[in-house]
Amino acid sequence: MSNIVLPTLNRSIVLVGLMGAGKSSVGRRLAKTLEWPFIDADDEIVKAAGCSIEDIFELYGEAAFREGEKRVILRLLEGAPIVLATGGGAFINPEIRATIKRRGVSVWLRAELSILYERTSRRAGRPLLKSEDPRAVLKTLIDQRYPVYAEADIEIESRNEPHEVAVKAIIDALRRHMNDHPQQLEAHSSR
Repeated sequence: MSNIVLPTLNRSIVLVGLMGAGKSSVGRRLAKTLEWPFIDADDEIVKAAGCSIEDIFELYGEAAFREGEKRVILRLLEGAPIVLATGGGAFINPEIRATIKRRGVSVWLRAELSILYERTSRRAGRPLLKSEDPRAVLKTLIDQRYPVYAEADIEIESRNEPHEVAVKAIIDALRRHMNDHPQQLEAHSSR
């Protein structure tokens, strides 16, 4: 896929969705295609904390992780536009969600339970899935979080197909979104 430019979009593109939806892998490819910087919020949290997300959960608990996550994401959204992959619980936080709405365009990568389960079972280090039944945990998270993710500006179905398909779908949806929301194309002096 050749590089595509969205020259007038002056907002970050923020990928949201459950773990395993493809936010990091699709986000990297999207950023490369747009020639924008890519940042994975989880990587930034690990750098800031000096330990793994799994260790943060174990040593300090989920509440401490969520507070650090909020600080990192709000800081990242203060800067120049980026493609930002967020953790699965970030968009659930009302303050993060409101900031994304003001300073970004949110893209929900929505995936079916079977796809999420298959993808998450390939990688350890997911504290919320340390359970006897990770599939049931994912189902509960879908039930709790999908209604909130539905508030995202754009929804893209994440399927088992090449990431370039999702990237093209996101770019097409961004173009439509930009046409429908021209106010988001203007420079934001509050940055």
